[in-house]
Amino acid sequence: MVARGDAAPGTTPDRSRRTGSRALTTEPFSLRKIAMPAFGPSFLFGLAEGAILPIVPLSVRDLGGSVAVAALIVTLLGIGSLLTNLPASVITARWGERPAILGAASWSAAGMLLCVLSGSVGLFAVGILMVGMSSAVFNLARQSYLTEAVPMYFRARAMSTLGGATRTGRFVGPFLTAGLIHFTSIAGAYWIGIASLLLTVAVAARMADLPSLDMAHASSPAAPTLRSITIDHWRVFATVGIGALLLGAVRASRQVIIPLWAQHIGLEAAATSLIYGVSGAVDTLVFYPGGKVMDHKGRRWVAVPSMLIMGVALLWMPFTAGAITLLLAAMLIGFGNGIGSGVLMTLGADYSPVRGRPQFLGIWRVLSDIGSISGPALLSAVTAAASLALGIGATGLLAFVGGAALWYWIPRAAIRSA
Repeated sequence: MVARGDAAPGTTPDRSRRTGSRALTTEPFSLRKIAMPAFGPSFLFGLAEGAILPIVPLSVRDLGGSVAVAALIVTLLGIGSLLTNLPASVITARWGERPAILGAASWSAAGMLLCVLSGSVGLFAVGILMVGMSSAVFNLARQSYLTEAVPMYFRARAMSTLGGATRTGRFVGPFLTAGLIHFTSIAGAYWIGIASLLLTVAVAARMADLPSLDMAHASSPAAPTLRSITIDHWRVFATVGIGALLLGAVRASRQVIIPLWAQHIGLEAAATSLIYGVSGAVDTLVFYPGGKVMDHKGRRWVAVPSMLIMGVALLWMPFTAGAITLLLAAMLIGFGNGIGSGVLMTLGADYSPVRGRPQFLGIWRVLSDIGSISGPALLSAVTAAASLALGIGATGLLAFVGGAALWYWIPRAAIRSA
């Protein structure tokens, strides 16, 4: 592993070898050649999630649940993902990336079907939990697959494109839902999700299997476990992992902050939706340039600016008092988040060992998910104790703390997998 700051900026590994991957190649790598099998499933899976996300609270209310119950069931998506990250690593390590992706998409489709057919809030909640569980398995397997299939010198661009494909799908999904439920009922959102997931299965089924590591490591005394990976890499989890946790916290908080502040300053729902949508559009437009900078300059050149830009925007937001200024702040947040689209996945891939990679990534994703839960919790606590403006300001300061941590612990250039 490269020590902090040791590697020179712009270092490019030998392009004849896929560093940390399972295969060697003498041909130049082309992202375009693997675009459909690599990113098609992620776009479709994101589209399925985006199609149902705005409808879940409405479905709970239609089933007789209260507003509080509706909010609780929405959190089951995140809880399901958090609880399944470690089992997902075991599943991926045991069965392989492609079977894990196929199983996750099928399990999510079954969960959405249960949502459609359920006549009670309890069964509906089970279906939503299944969707959250499948998300953990799918995303970990996708990350693991790309880490193996893409050479190191192209890794950040691949991971950024992976994140961008998912976000684009989530951005498109609500628009498809809005068009269909205008002519049908809200159940149409789940049918869009199910159809997208079935397409995911069809595309993923054509992915090439990666060669097994068993022969390459036949002399190894024992297979890696979650415990052994945690012990061997605890320094990474306790340093860069904390930066990843803080990044997850800021990212999750921004999704709540924009609509809350828009409501606080008296904007109507239509204006709030427009501002949120424009911020999301900016987010989806800049993922590839961010990945290219990471590949050529090093991870710090994107990870740190991403946090600092979001921090500045969040500190500015409490001083906005109208739609235009809030839109500008939201666009700045979208830009900061967008350029860092693949940062967490790239760092996880960089630090992960070849043997035991799924287990490492499972623990890495747990840290990120803990951040995703703790960020909105911090916002809620400060808002309850003081005010929403101070809560947003605290989140902005958290972004600066995270940026400082990432600047200190991330090497200047890419890390070679070990």
